[in-house]
Amino acid sequence: MSDTNGAMPLGTHLEELRKRLMIASGAWLVAFLACYSYAELLFERISEPVRNALPEGSSLVFINATEPFFTLLKVAALAGLVVAFPIIVWQLWGFISPGLYAHEKKLVIPFVFFSSLCFGAGTYFGFTFVFPMVFAFLVKYGTEIGGISAMLSMGSYLTLASRLLIAFGLVFELPIVIFFLARMGVVDHKFLARNRKFALLLAFIMGAVLTPPDLFSQTSIALPFIILYEVGIIVARLFGKKKSVEEDEDTEEETTEAAE
Repeated sequence: MSDTNGAMPLGTHLEELRKRLMIASGAWLVAFLACYSYAELLFERISEPVRNALPEGSSLVFINATEPFFTLLKVAALAGLVVAFPIIVWQLWGFISPGLYAHEKKLVIPFVFFSSLCFGAGTYFGFTFVFPMVFAFLVKYGTEIGGISAMLSMGSYLTLASRLLIAFGLVFELPIVIFFLARMGVVDHKFLARNRKFALLLAFIMGAVLTPPDLFSQTSIALPFIILYEVGIIVARLFGKKKSVEEDEDTEEETTEAAE
């Protein structure tokens, strides 16, 4: 990382951070308002896995008068986050880019594109392949207990589903994070391979924290994390920082620009 004009004052950093947060929050708010009109339709879609898992004659319920209203607000907020995610990532890049080398700054478009793609792929994977199995398992387990009927709250379901979707989206960001850390020389493939056992431990800790307390659900988060960590090692090997040649060229380029 490099700073051609010297270290920025703390106040300047905080002002820049405030500006980026306001833009990201504004983008999320606009997306939220746009998605709210479709909140009921979106909830029907997002609740399909659990409704399909419920026994015949059972359905989602609400247990207080305000639950449907706040549930639809949360649906719109979740959808708005997904829609606004590229802008949020762009603002993140804008905040960290002043400390990067010139060749690293040129990666902004790939960073935004692949970050958004990986987040979307993670939520799609979780919703399409994991949700049906997880909720079928949980509902079946619960209803097999003698005299127990399934009557799930729409609000509590959405809370769990949102947590899982965001978790899957963030887990799928792992190769992108590793790529940029490797490009900036923070980690390399040898370091990642050497600390594989800690990644394995972290994967199951994440699974335990983010999912219901059963081994199946925890493994549904941990297994993709482990696989993507291994992908990240390959990415770091192929695209990790090369020693000094690029940095020397960037230093000359930045010096020339400063002189002009």
